[in-house]
Amino acid sequence: MIEIEDIISSRGMIKILKILSKYEEMNITQISKKTMLNYETTLSHLKKLIEMGIVKEKRFGKIRIFKINKKNRIALKIIELIKEWEMEKIFLK
Repeated sequence: MIEIEDIISSRGMIKILKILSKYEEMNITQISKKTMLNYETTLSHLKKLIEMGIVKEKRFGKIRIFKINKKNRIALKIIELIKEWEMEKIFLK
């Protein structure tokens, strides 16, 4: 069972979800660079997000592409929250 604390309390997971909500699909290296998390930390967070059903992984040979699981209602709500939060930051400046 997914607990909201598992996602919200992890700064790294939030960074990954923000990046995936903006760029749709990315590989681990791209996500790692954009979030400024090291490769192993990024991979660890992605594995947890996949287990939760929030993120999906596609493989093309050795290349692994990650994206938000748009069939998961919780994932969609989280992305909606992130996008709304980012919009509010723009208006508050």
